Amino acid sequence: MLDFFKKGLQKTREALKNRMEDLFVKREITEEFYEELEEILISADVGVETTLKVNAALREKISKGKVKEAEKARILLKELIAEMMGSNEDITLKVPVSSPAVYLLLGVNGVGKTTTAAKMAYSFSQEGKKVLLAAGDTFRAAAIEQLEHWSEAVGAGLIKHQTGGDPSAVIFDAVNAAVSRKVDILLCDTAGRLHTKKNLVEEVKKIYRVIGKVIPDAPHETLLVLDATTGQNGIAQALLFQEAIPLSGIILTKLDGTARGGIVIAIKEMTGLPVKMIGVGEKKEDLHPFDPAGFAEALLV
Repeated sequence: MLDFFKKGLQKTREALKNRMEDLFVKREITEEFYEELEEILISADVGVETTLKVNAALREKISKGKVKEAEKARILLKELIAEMMGSNEDITLKVPVSSPAVYLLLGVNGVGKTTTAAKMAYSFSQEGKKVLLAAGDTFRAAAIEQLEHWSEAVGAGLIKHQTGGDPSAVIFDAVNAAVSRKVDILLCDTAGRLHTKKNLVEEVKKIYRVIGKVIPDAPHETLLVLDATTGQNGIAQALLFQEAIPLSGIILTKLDGTARGGIVIAIKEMTGLPVKMIGVGEKKEDLHPFDPAGFAEALLV
């Protein structure tokens, strides 16, 4: 898992390597140390507000532990970031007592929702679970065909309608099919076009209601898919969707495509949503559960 996070954060690590070494190796902790750490975190897209929180919390840890050497402060910073990113309970996908588990994927176009649904289907299939995919993105060109290809490749079932159809109708049929076929996991893809914010929000609300009518406690996870390369814009997207329905977590894609991997910390702090999965690469195996300790270790190794 550590190797996975190192791969995902490679560009970030390369961008910060020299500055991190200068900051933490053979130095005493002075006011200049905190100022330089602040600059490094902001340059990694942690964001000003979150950076100030990190620095203040680290000061407190260092003071309580009476730490003098910067190298020891690195260990405390790793622990702090891991704590900020949430507990194992926070990041674990919820599984209902009775199948199916219904996971709804949201996000704007281009973030990798369809590919993420496919990767999740593959992962669950490898665990021996029976998986069904719902092609709820009925508007994007070739989205249904893309998911159909993936469903065949990973061995999952698929519920689809015609292009341009009502997404809620697809999801309704998929939930009923998941119940009747006794599948373990239903993964619902959705549209993410932002031609008007109001239309997208209303569509998401309708889909959420439709799922709950068939299975009252579903969806069991409502996961927002964000592209790490969009940086702070990802936070704005999260706030948009949070206005519409209660989100349970975030799946962050394309982490390997940015040199500003600190955005992971910023997203968690600014939205309050746990990062539950991380995508690195295009292969069906390139999606893993988030690991706070592994992330912190890879970022600050």
